[in-house]
Parts: sequence; structure tokens; C-alpha cells
Amino acid sequence: MKTSQKGFTLIEIAIVLVIIGLLLGGVMKGQELITQSKIRSVEKEFDGVTVAVLGYRERYKALPGDDLQAKARWTSSDDGNGDGEIGGNFNSSTATDESRLLWQHLRAAGLVTGHTVPTQQPANAAGGIIGVQTDISDGAAKILEGTLVCTTNLPAAVANAIDAAQDEGLPEQGSVRGFKQSASNTPDYAEQITAYVDDGKTLYTLCKQI
Repeated sequence: MKTSQKGFTLIEIAIVLVIIGLLLGGVMKGQELITQSKIRSVEKEFDGVTVAVLGYRERYKALPGDDLQAKARWTSSDDGNGDGEIGGNFNSSTATDESRLLWQHLRAAGLVTGHTVPTQQPANAAGGIIGVQTDISDGAAKILEGTLVCTTNLPAAVANAIDAAQDEGLPEQGSVRGFKQSASNTPDYAEQITAYVDDGKTLYTLCKQI
């Protein structure tokens, strides 16, 4: 007695391979669309905060957060010290820092949308935060000077695309600087990187001069 053996025909194998290819292509395209959406959203947030800070300065002749007359305008607000700088780090957890009062002032002025905590930094589209501070130093020298807007927790592809669109794409040069993070929402200023490494795990902070 001969036993008959059944297997897949070449046509069946070809159909399976085509289906697998379509599924993989769909997943990759979906990931690309998600990345592009994050890039557009984070860049829009970057520009929106810049416009809000400049708009506040033009309207009230003071920097938000540093404004000495904020309480006189809005009784629920707190005054800054009026020294022309925004004190505290953009990612500060201290609500009384000027970098946190900045959000209170911008929200009171109607220049950004609200939050249940008026001084809380808003979240960005990458799951990080966006904030503002004056100057960045590596501990020995200033890396960037002036009023800066920073956004955190960016994958390499997002950080690289925004840096290239708004500057020259080099994280160590220009008005937009990139920093590798030592923890969530925490840039490491001590190590100036020269490229964004897309290893699937490293996150970056971008800071831009206003």
C-alpha cells in the first residue's frame, strides 16, 4: 500500500507569502504614520509655546513666570521677581519656581489652554512634558543662552526630524539642541551628543531658543 503525502502547493505558499508581506507592510506603514503624527504634533506644540511666551511679553512687557504685576492682574496668580529671567528648570517639580509660574501666567492670560493644576507643565504628544527656562549649562559653561522652550521623551526619529526642520539637524549646534535623557523628562546636559541614535529605547529632550 502506498501512502499519499499532502503538502502545500507553490500557489498556496505564494498566497501565504503575499498575505504576510501585506500585513508587515501595513504594520510598518502604520508605525510610520504614528511617527509622522508625533512629529507634527510636537513641532506644533513647540511653536505654540514660543508664540504664547512672545505674545505675553509683547502684551505685558514682562516674561511670564517672571512678571512682577501678575497678581495685580489676576488675584489668584503669584508674582515673579522681575529680574528678566525665568528662574528654575523647565521640568521643575517645585510649583513656586518661575518656570512653573510661567504656566499659571500664560493660562490666566488665555494664551494656553488650562490644566487642573495651573502651574503644571502641559504634556506633549510623545508622553513627555513641555516647559520654558532661561539658559542651559553643563555645570561648567552655558550651552544655550536666553529664553528656551524644551520638550521631552522624544524618540530619535521624532527629535531628528524636528531638529532638521527647525535648525540644521545637528544636536550639538545651532538654536535647537538635543540631549539624551538620563530618566523620563530628565535631559543629561553633561554629555553633548552629536547624533540621535534610533535604538528603540533612548529618548531625547529638545531645547530651542525663543
